[in-house]
Amino acid sequence: MTETTAEPFSGRTLVIDSATEACSVALFDGDTLLAGDFRMLGRGHAEALVPMIAALPDRGRAPRIVAALGPGSFTGVRVGLAAARALALAWGSNVLGYSTLAMIAAIARDQAGAVPVGVAMTGGHGEWFTEGFAADGSTSRPLASMRPDDAAARMIEEVVAGTQAQALVGLRADGTALALWPDARAFPLLPQAALSADTRPLYGRAPDARLPGGLPGPQG
Repeated sequence: MTETTAEPFSGRTLVIDSATEACSVALFDGDTLLAGDFRMLGRGHAEALVPMIAALPDRGRAPRIVAALGPGSFTGVRVGLAAARALALAWGSNVLGYSTLAMIAAIARDQAGAVPVGVAMTGGHGEWFTEGFAADGSTSRPLASMRPDDAAARMIEEVVAGTQAQALVGLRADGTALALWPDARAFPLLPQAALSADTRPLYGRAPDARLPGGLPGPQG
C-alpha cells in the first residue's frame, strides 16, 4: 500500500467497510469517532450500506472517504467502493483505500500489543487469504490465497487474527487466535502507511473465469 500523507488528517473522514460478511461505517473528526455502525449481514450489503451511511451525522458527509479494498467478497468490495466513489463525486471528497487484512492486523495489535500478527481470512474455493504483518503494521509476508494446510505451515506468527484464526491455530496446534472481523470504527488504529490513493479492489486471487484467448473474465 502507498503512504499518502505524513501527517494525520484533522478533518472529517467517512469510513466504509463492506468487504466481508460484516458491514460497518464510521464518521470521524480527526481520530474522534462521531458515530458508527457495525452489522453482521452475510449478504445484503447493497441494500443496507447506504441507509447506514445516511444515519450518520450530516448523513456521513466528509471531505475524505476511506473504503476497504478487500480482499473478501467480490460483491461486498464493489458495493463499498461504488458507494465511496459516488459520494466523493457528489461531495467533492477525496477517496482513499486500505486492505481488509491490514485492518484486522491493526485491531489485533490493539488487543495483543505491538507484536507480529498473521492474518487468516475466509477466501474462495476453500482457500484462505493470508498475510503477515510486523509489529509496526508493515507487511512482512505478502497477501496470498492458499489452502488451509499450506497456510498453517507457512504462518510463523504467534498471534493469528481473522475469521479463520481459530481454525489455523488448531491446524498448527500452537499460537494465540483472535477471531476478528474488520470494523470501520477501528480506523484510527491503522498506520498511515496502510492508506492508499490507489483504490483498485484487492481481490486476493485470480478470477475464476477466462474469456476466449485466455484473457481474464469478470471477477465475482
